[in-house]
Amino acid sequence: MIRDGKRGRNFRRGEPGYEAALFGTSFNRRDTGRRPARIVQANSAEEVQAAVLAARQEGLKVSLCSGGHSWSQNHIRDDVLMLDLSRLNAIEIDREAMSVRIGAGVEGAALNRALARRGLFVPTPHAPDVGMGGFLLQGGFGWGSRAFGLGCEQVTAIEAVLADGRMVRADAETHAELYWAARGAGPGFFAAVTAYHLRLHKRPRAIGIQLQFFAMDQLDTVFRWVDEMGPSVSRKVELQVLMSPYMRIGGGPTIEVIAPVLADSWAEARAATAFVRESAIRRHARLTLPLIPMSLDRMQKGAARSHFPDGMHWSVDNMWTDAPVEALLPGLRRIAETMPPAPSHVLWLDWRPQGGRPDMAFSVEGQRYIALYGEWKRAEDDARFDGWAAGQMRAMAPLACGIQLADENLGQRPARFLTDANAARLAAARGLYDPEERFVRWMADPVTGGGEGERAARAQPSIHTVTAALTAAASSATTM
Repeated sequence: MIRDGKRGRNFRRGEPGYEAALFGTSFNRRDTGRRPARIVQANSAEEVQAAVLAARQEGLKVSLCSGGHSWSQNHIRDDVLMLDLSRLNAIEIDREAMSVRIGAGVEGAALNRALARRGLFVPTPHAPDVGMGGFLLQGGFGWGSRAFGLGCEQVTAIEAVLADGRMVRADAETHAELYWAARGAGPGFFAAVTAYHLRLHKRPRAIGIQLQFFAMDQLDTVFRWVDEMGPSVSRKVELQVLMSPYMRIGGGPTIEVIAPVLADSWAEARAATAFVRESAIRRHARLTLPLIPMSLDRMQKGAARSHFPDGMHWSVDNMWTDAPVEALLPGLRRIAETMPPAPSHVLWLDWRPQGGRPDMAFSVEGQRYIALYGEWKRAEDDARFDGWAAGQMRAMAPLACGIQLADENLGQRPARFLTDANAARLAAARGLYDPEERFVRWMADPVTGGGEGERAARAQPSIHTVTAALTAAASSATTM
């Protein structure tokens, strides 16, 4: 997302400045060929409201963009009114109430820095320029999420413009189904969120990172060890494995074990990451570094420089899996052998979800998360690499229990990202809040029908019950 600090403008297709405004909304530089009818760079919630009303009058659907990190460029659609929310970037911290109100366009790094200055914390995106709006809608897997919960679990209320132009506040008591949907519906959400209210935490006092590097020929050894260690790793550690065709430290195809830690003391941080330094496979490593004190700001910037540079074309897809590591190894080897050139990379996140999630749309996760990030510089290579990630994930789909919306590629590979009950409940809510489907949905609806890994621990109300509750809520709608 290009943020030039200038006041937002409106563009119609073909007008001067239209193309720059369009491509300025996407971190992925690939040109989909799709062109919105209008682009509105909103400067306020009132301008969002005016844009939604204009779309109704002109018979246009509405797409939304807050930070531009949708790999699939879900917001770039033909003949829609595209709302750029990046200028809604106010941050209002209430230290006494341990809460913050943020505009949908606030970048994760900006929020992290503002909170750090006050000794406060909330999970924010791993990359610095991801917009909080999209991050929170899809779930919010960020720094500290294993310990503090998903980003969307921190949301206590939203402010939104509905399809009919009303401005509302939704929380657990008012517009409760809208609030439920905003925590996990991702780009299929059926309103324009202009602001979020988040619960805050005290900031961990010891933040650092533990790194270890292996040659690619140690792939089986590394993944077997990580899978064995996973259940015993502290929730204050985010155990990751990253594979890339080239890393400067490795000097070639490299596997990096990464263990960021957010602890309350350095003694706790050292103890929580000792399993890497003292591992049985350390003798196979090219390099093991000591635990390095490092701010989240530096971690974000480092990840962006190394693995998420600007100006790239992307092929991304992912899977959640509960499959045993031995079943996953053949696919991981194939992925490593076919990866596009560096800085393309593959992420394995040892997630190990906690129970007790609140009742919200987000509902599919697994023990391990695998994400593929193919990236290249030249448009001429689009045809060569564009289908790589979806193709590899399609081959491993029998081992998957779903996907994460943060790295979705639904246009190329429909997949499961909601439980059947939550998909039906979300459809019922959309039918009442957006009966004309003014807001665009995902590139493909969630695959339903049960299957391995469905996490339906909570009893879900029937659709008849939900519809009755929604009808009552809609009839007693309270404007802000």
